[in-house]
Amino acid sequence: MRMYRRLRDLREDHDLTQAALAKMLAMSQTGYSKYETGENDIPTRVLLRLAAVYGTSVDYLLGRTDEVKPYPSPGRKNAF
Repeated sequence: MRMYRRLRDLREDHDLTQAALAKMLAMSQTGYSKYETGENDIPTRVLLRLAAVYGTSVDYLLGRTDEVKPYPSPGRKNAF
C-alpha cells in the first residue's frame, strides 16, 4: 500500500533510521518497523507525531493526498 512506502521514503529522506525514529516516538524499533510493513495499524497519536516530525499532514501519510505541505492551521474562531 502507498502509505507504508511513503512512511519509509519520508524516514529515509530525513536521514533517519528506524531506530532513531522509534526513539523519537518512544517505542521500539521492531514496533515501528511493523508500521512500515503494514503488519500493525498506526495509532492516531503516532500518525499525528509523524506528521509533525515530517512537516506534513496525516492525509499525506495515509496516501489520501499527494500534497506534501500540511494544511493551514485554522485560526481560532468563535464557536456557534
